[in-house]
Amino acid sequence: MEHTNSKPKGLPENAYRELKEGEEYKPIMSPTKSYPEVTPWSVFMGIVMTVIFSAAAAYLGLKVGQVFEAAIPIAIIAVGLSGALKRKNALGENVIIQSIGASSGAIVAGAIFTLPALYILQAKYPELTVDFAKVFMSSLLGGVLGILFLIPFRKYFVSDMHGKYPFPEATATTQVLVSGESGGSGAKVLLVSGLIGGIYDFIVSTFGYWSEVFTSRVLPYGDIIADKAKVVFKLNVGAAVLGLGYIIGLKYSFIISCGSMLVWFVIVPLMNLLFGGEVIDLMGTGIATTISEMSPEQIFREYGRHIGIGGIATAGVIGIIRSAGIIKSAFGLAAKELKGGSDSSASTVRTQKDLPMKIVAIGIIVTLIITFLFFYFGVVDNLLHAVIAILVVGVIAFLFTTVAANAIAIAGTNPVSGMTLMTLILASVVMVAAGLKGTAGMTAALIIGGVVCTALAVAGAFITDLKVGYWLGSTPIKQQSWKFLGTLVAAATVGGVMIILNKTYGFVGENALVAPQANAMAAVIEPLMSGGGAPWLLYGIGAIISIALAFFGVPALAFSLGMFIPLELNLPLVVGGAIAWYVSTRSKEEKLNTARKERGTLIASGFIAGGALMGVVSALIRFAGFNLSVKEWMESAPAEYLALLMYVIIIVYIAWDSLRAKEEN
Repeated sequence: MEHTNSKPKGLPENAYRELKEGEEYKPIMSPTKSYPEVTPWSVFMGIVMTVIFSAAAAYLGLKVGQVFEAAIPIAIIAVGLSGALKRKNALGENVIIQSIGASSGAIVAGAIFTLPALYILQAKYPELTVDFAKVFMSSLLGGVLGILFLIPFRKYFVSDMHGKYPFPEATATTQVLVSGESGGSGAKVLLVSGLIGGIYDFIVSTFGYWSEVFTSRVLPYGDIIADKAKVVFKLNVGAAVLGLGYIIGLKYSFIISCGSMLVWFVIVPLMNLLFGGEVIDLMGTGIATTISEMSPEQIFREYGRHIGIGGIATAGVIGIIRSAGIIKSAFGLAAKELKGGSDSSASTVRTQKDLPMKIVAIGIIVTLIITFLFFYFGVVDNLLHAVIAILVVGVIAFLFTTVAANAIAIAGTNPVSGMTLMTLILASVVMVAAGLKGTAGMTAALIIGGVVCTALAVAGAFITDLKVGYWLGSTPIKQQSWKFLGTLVAAATVGGVMIILNKTYGFVGENALVAPQANAMAAVIEPLMSGGGAPWLLYGIGAIISIALAFFGVPALAFSLGMFIPLELNLPLVVGGAIAWYVSTRSKEEKLNTARKERGTLIASGFIAGGALMGVVSALIRFAGFNLSVKEWMESAPAEYLALLMYVIIIVYIAWDSLRAKEEN
């Protein structure tokens, strides 16, 4: 292969749209040339980023209750360092830095959503044991499974479905890497919009000069309608969420929001109308409040989102059935290689080289065996229970891997907490039926949940890395191979940080860490292991909705995501999607419309990147104990009206600046 030192240009014109018949996508880094990718610098910086962002994400996720996605901040740092050190031809290296480092956010999400629940329950049941090995092994094994299960689907998601999925986070990350390396007007647009979006979101999250969410409660009679009819309108006015909607586009944004509106504007009010005076405790968690006494938000949390979980799970199964051909071909290729058949990777073009299916298949088998031994000797100490545990992990992690990848590809959001909650419930029901109850059952179910949660979080994050690599022209096998290193480092870091945090702050009692997701998991698992039930009725409703949508050709996963994700994060997606439609349809000239749409994509990517980076800074400031906002003002009606005004201003800005694009750009 020829080695190149040419400076890359921007992304090709057909990067984001569907390809015409016979058309080929040619990435920035040519498939026929060789580029620096895996170097001592990229590996070292990838490890450093993994350690730093794993520790930061674990601290902030448990203290503040927010897990930030590390991919974009790491991409910004990588570009900044390569520029400051004047490293030539650094695009391939920066992709590897970002890919290794991004393991941090995924591993952290998988760990802190479930495993702190062990400490929370330990306060009530002292015989329940927690140690570094449990946290480290569940995170590591889950992460490895997530990578291995996703690799056979790489070509389908990133290449076969080119232009059909918006990949919002991958788009923003790619724009950061391209603009930093190629410079030019694109870099300037990204920098300016990044500053605007970052400062805007920083002002909201740090100083609270205006509210982050506008609600209908501030309107005349809005509070009464919310209280009596359980109808409330909520809109997040953040720049990053608006940018996300722009990149997702109007089609998927509208479908997602339709799911949200069904739950919030139909199901929640209907529950109040039909069952207002009743106490409905579907899971045995001790709910003593009638439906009419609950706020719309509480009804959504306790009931509505479970319909979304059922819909997501069913949409995932439908997706598996529809992609049976892809799965069959992947297994067939692996079987052929295992029998000693020819490995075609030697003749495969550089940008399409994956880890050989033989290695992937053996890796999955070995990882599942190690996971089984971990369960048998380290968790349950019973052969039948260990077999059940590994079956639950293997089946659910495999089935939901494509769901996680699909969700990230469509909305940039991974509903991992919902899928993990369902995993915990299924695991608990099966374990109880097999005779494993009490604290031993709680431990087993939470470790199973931790492995599955991490696998799904890593799979979702990894498809973003691979799509970034596809657009830029990285070598997939290098991304895949070195992702294991990032997973190992992140798992060790998270395990250590969690133990330190527990000893320093604790997860129970006064001034304890918030850990909201883990507290929710603990609240669910305890009654289940003590004979409680599961919200099968709600899951069934979600399943029926998904099946009906699939029958009529509506993307069921996108709709179900809307039912699960809070209303205030869904409605802004429609606003962003509407802006994208508006700027790309004003002219009769197709090239001008395309130029405007792409300039808007740069601006939206800047909003996302700026918001992500400043979100980390804001969270660190809060974690350090500096509260610079005035809560009374933030929650007041004038602050919400001001929020709406500021939101209109950034909407006008993104539309105006996008329409400034010239056809020649």
